[in-house]
Amino acid sequence: MTAPTLPESSRLPATDVLTLGAHGMRTRPMRAVLSALGIAIGVAAMVAVLAVPASSAQALHDKLAALGTNLLTAGAGKTFFGGDAKLPADAVAMVKRIGPVTGATATGLVSKATIRRSDKISPEETSGLSVLAADLDLLKVIGGTLHSGSFLNGGNGNFPVVVLGAVAASRLGIDHVDPARPPRVYLGGHWFTVVGVLDSMPLAPEIERAALVGRTAAKELLGFDGHPTTVYVKADEGAVADVRNVLGATINPQSPNEVTVQRPSEVLAAQALTQDTYSALFLGLGGIALLVGGVGVANTMVISVLERRREIGLRRALGATRGQIRGQFLAESVLLSGLGGLAGVTIGVLVTSGYALSQGWPAILPPHALLGGVALSALVGAVAGAYPAMRAARLPPTQALA
Repeated sequence: MTAPTLPESSRLPATDVLTLGAHGMRTRPMRAVLSALGIAIGVAAMVAVLAVPASSAQALHDKLAALGTNLLTAGAGKTFFGGDAKLPADAVAMVKRIGPVTGATATGLVSKATIRRSDKISPEETSGLSVLAADLDLLKVIGGTLHSGSFLNGGNGNFPVVVLGAVAASRLGIDHVDPARPPRVYLGGHWFTVVGVLDSMPLAPEIERAALVGRTAAKELLGFDGHPTTVYVKADEGAVADVRNVLGATINPQSPNEVTVQRPSEVLAAQALTQDTYSALFLGLGGIALLVGGVGVANTMVISVLERRREIGLRRALGATRGQIRGQFLAESVLLSGLGGLAGVTIGVLVTSGYALSQGWPAILPPHALLGGVALSALVGAVAGAYPAMRAARLPPTQALA
């Protein structure tokens, strides 16, 4: 007589495994929320760290595309003996002889003059602002725009009038110009009428912190010596590098090494690179937060196994295999982490969108950051739940029901 054979265990469908995994979360909702919170924080930090620099980079790209990358600046460097060099007075005229140059202009520092809102303020209180003698075509060459009022021109450039950069206007408490009652500032011992306020100029930050006066007024009233300190050059896009190579020798043929040449767009790109370095640091911190969240999920699952020993024993007694028990707890861990990952991605999207909006940037959400956040959280859940799931599967039914 042959012994009766036991029926083979049926394989649980994936939907049943997920249902069993979700059951453990529903029975202890507060614990599930707190466990998923660590995962959500880590994923949100990683999504934001990847998305915010992407938004910043896109904003920088758009800004450079609007401003143009064909602007060069030439400034006075140091002499061979370490002193302050001077650019020739005819530097702009020399630069305009270069074939690919489409425009050239200059500003000169008026070192003896300071600008103040009132003559009652001490001359030492400069507020970090400088006074520059400017050519009348400065705004056209550097691509600047007016926020209010007008720029220097042939009609007012010879008189005591001034145009303020964006930062200078803010520090002096002047936000607009009323033609009927224009504000006045005390500049180099004379009262100057403010005729214009400029918008921000990312490619010329020195203009933002300056008060611009006409060259004639600067010479007659402020003692300007006529030597430019910065020459702004616009060149054809395809010839910027060639113009840059000959600019120093053209401005000062006797001492080209005393001329420093820069491309402002490269400075902005360097600033973006510095931001990327900090982003890598915060990305690492987000990874650490995700790791801590994974440890929290593992701890929750271990406690869950200990509390549900009788449930495990009952299921084993009713025919559940070790693989089914293992799959149940592993599914619960993956679901717990996956939901935390979804919450984290949502938080990261909201943070990125809100920050980008506050900065006036386009909100760029890299797909790999969104999909990767959910996938990484599920992977962390699988790793974190592996040991508790194997521990639950090894429990003998008799011991579990004891």
